[in-house]
Amino acid sequence: MAALAAVKESLTDIPGSNFFATWDFTAPDPCSTFSGITCSLGRVTTLTLGTGLSNSRGLAGFLCPSVSNLTELTQLVLYPGLVTGPIPPQLGLLRNLRVLSLTNNRLKGPIPSSLSSLANLHTLDLSYNQLTGTVPPGLFTELAQLKVLILASNQLSGELPRIVSAEILHLDLKDNRLAGALPLRLPSTIRYLSASNNMMWGPLNGLQSLSELEFLDLSMNQFSGPIPSSLFRPALSSLFLQRNNLSGGVPSSLPSPLMYAEGSIVDLSHNFLTGELPPVLAAVEALFLNSNRLTGRVPEEYAKNVYGGSTKTLYLQHNYITGFPLEAGLGLPDTVSLCLTYNCMVPPVGFRGCPAASDGEQLSRPESQCLAFSHGRSIP
Repeated sequence: MAALAAVKESLTDIPGSNFFATWDFTAPDPCSTFSGITCSLGRVTTLTLGTGLSNSRGLAGFLCPSVSNLTELTQLVLYPGLVTGPIPPQLGLLRNLRVLSLTNNRLKGPIPSSLSSLANLHTLDLSYNQLTGTVPPGLFTELAQLKVLILASNQLSGELPRIVSAEILHLDLKDNRLAGALPLRLPSTIRYLSASNNMMWGPLNGLQSLSELEFLDLSMNQFSGPIPSSLFRPALSSLFLQRNNLSGGVPSSLPSPLMYAEGSIVDLSHNFLTGELPPVLAAVEALFLNSNRLTGRVPEEYAKNVYGGSTKTLYLQHNYITGFPLEAGLGLPDTVSLCLTYNCMVPPVGFRGCPAASDGEQLSRPESQCLAFSHGRSIP
């Protein structure tokens, strides 16, 4: 009761929210009357702060250390609001905690290293706050039960550990200030991995063995070197590597084309990919290869899927492509966007489905650029 009273003292309803309306400490049994509380054998086991309803503005205040006196807690959830201040290090005392979710508030300061002692933790979500400092390495190495780790949209810095031993399924680190290379070893269990919009660099190591991976977003970093051929497989149906410094080509030694399913998306745009485009990505529904250094003619498999409508988006603008196979008298489906501008060819009339930013640009590259590139000279 004292811990619950301290929680109510440290938090308040933002006008328009009435979460604490039921917290009447004269009631005989808070377990049956307090909103956001579930009990077992007279002990609080889940504490959900806020309603989470779209018409509720949530709570303000701070998280009090007394929450740690609810020692039987298995879930602690804070819904979006204006809660500020640090995450109490005392939360590391909640040894039964399986879910800790404190998203979409204004929490500040570092992630307490004490959270690495929560041996039963399954889900940790601290996203969309104002947290700073490095990520405690113990979150990646000491939590044997951890499956979901979401730290997106904070101000976290520093580097990731070289080895991630926790068998994580879902890891989201996007929109931070993380630097350094990818871990040399990531868990083979991982299915969702995002570290986009950070300041990470180096080769794409540690990804080859991720056979369960279904979603990968490493866009808007400074990764370099070739793309591992193991990332080109239909099971990895969402692949975002755009706006890096990746080089080399799309592997031509793979089966052609790979049988990507409906809804697949591959974005390799704004890199330094070179060579001719092999057929391996022809079945991708949304394919972005624009702003690279690709050359040669586009294989017929791509045109077939564009005309057939199974490929909805194909962006090839701003490369050095010399030809696209057209079928005389056959138009594109209305659902298809095909962009071929600013290559070493003249795009066919009526086949422009370019984004608005491409409108008004030159249809083709200057011939001098195409000649210089084909002869390996620097482009003026």
